[in-house]
Amino acid sequence: MKQFMAMLKKNENNHPPPTNLLNLAGQLCMELQSSSSLENLVEAIMGCKNKRYFLTNIHVVRACVSIHIHKGQHDAACSLLEYCQAEEKEELVQLWHEIHYRRVMEKHQTDVLTPLQKFRCRKRNPPPISLCPEGLKTRNYSEEVRQHLKRFAAEVTTNPDKKQREGLARDMNLQPTQVYNWFANYRRRQKS
Repeated sequence: MKQFMAMLKKNENNHPPPTNLLNLAGQLCMELQSSSSLENLVEAIMGCKNKRYFLTNIHVVRACVSIHIHKGQHDAACSLLEYCQAEEKEELVQLWHEIHYRRVMEKHQTDVLTPLQKFRCRKRNPPPISLCPEGLKTRNYSEEVRQHLKRFAAEVTTNPDKKQREGLARDMNLQPTQVYNWFANYRRRQKS
């Protein structure tokens, strides 16, 4: 740790810092995960002029976010995720959700969230575009697919047999289970 701090001070004006310093930061963040020294390390990294280079390492990002969460600084943790340049986008999205889960847990004074609470939390707090450049995944079918399924339900049956489901799945490039679930949900919606 002392060696890292000395190297950090020595290279504070180097843009970018030496690769071995960046790697050492990531390694230390991994090793000190549950140590009280992690906070000092994160403070040193976040206080340096060229911190953006350190925020390309997922281990450094994870450590910084966990310290912010621990201190109750949820907005700072979210800002850090939006600003960082780490490549592991899926893990960054998971961290984003984790921050918002913590907020909800603190608000409701609980240690656990139900799957429904987590789902609602993710819907209310979608990750920013910087974390999902390809866009958020949607589970909705295209208008064309929905119209085709509705037409089949209206003209043929709302409860297709296995052969009909397989045919529909083939026609619309879906899995038979997706067609099965769509019709089950459709019947449920019709009842209510």
